[in-house]
Amino acid sequence: MTVFVLIPGAGGAAWYWHRVVTELRARGCEAVAVDLDGADESAGLPEYADAVVAAVGDRDDAVLVAQSMGGFTAPMAGARVPVAGLVFVNAMIPLPGETPGQWRGATGSETARVAAAEAGGYSTEIDLDTYFLHDVPAEVAAGGAEHERPEAEIAFTQPCAIERWPAVPTRVLAGAGDRFFPAEFQRRVARERLGVAAETVPGGHLAALSCPGPLVDRLLDGTR
Repeated sequence: MTVFVLIPGAGGAAWYWHRVVTELRARGCEAVAVDLDGADESAGLPEYADAVVAAVGDRDDAVLVAQSMGGFTAPMAGARVPVAGLVFVNAMIPLPGETPGQWRGATGSETARVAAAEAGGYSTEIDLDTYFLHDVPAEVAAGGAEHERPEAEIAFTQPCAIERWPAVPTRVLAGAGDRFFPAEFQRRVARERLGVAAETVPGGHLAALSCPGPLVDRLLDGTR
């Protein structure tokens, strides 16, 4: 049985994936959401990769699913243990040796975000409601408040410590309503960096909270 190992983005809260875990388990799948202490200034990408490797254990059929900044951790873990595939959900796609801090300028993510905001008629100033919670049900968003934590600066300065991309099937799922990493931006980065065509899924940047069912549908499509 395929096990989905779910890697959160900045802050590292496994809670982010709780609706997807419920959906996967209801469909008879195994799911493990990895909790990363993003606020710890003494830990960063190498420790995040250690945690994912530990979650994979001795399995050889795990699919690593990464959200946002988790895109830096997934290939580092996937280079160390056998995995069945990588899936990026509204995630940063790094080059070997690139840091998260470098990624923003190298990909033009900020320019793409502002352009999408101007075209879409919403604020170019980043705030939680406009960019992350705009399509998340109010009761779900309220439940996440206690799980919010900052991402320590150390992780932004550390490289994606791989020599080459793991030689496993890699998919990119781009949220149609993502305001932080607009879908067209994600498609361009996926094409330029991985040579793959990003697949569009419903939801914004936090699609696992806003549209868990359709997201799981797409995750399972790739394992059948």
